[in-house]
Amino acid sequence: MGERIGTEKIVREDGYLYYVGKDGYVWRAPMKHNKRGRKKRVGSEKINKEAGYMYYLGKRGYVERAKLKNYKKRRR
Repeated sequence: MGERIGTEKIVREDGYLYYVGKDGYVWRAPMKHNKRGRKKRVGSEKINKEAGYMYYLGKRGYVERAKLKNYKKRRR
């Protein structure tokens, strides 16, 4: 679906949600059923984000991006 842009492989743990934060690093946050977990930065590679793309951690453990279908560039 998307293209791989990260070079660092991140190993997933059960009970956590993984995402690319505003700062460009990969973070993990506990899911609702995981009562003992805490939010933590897990990646050391910084991703430079571009507008019009969605960034996520793929099944293989690398950061990937996909183009947003209905994205319109905003004028200010």
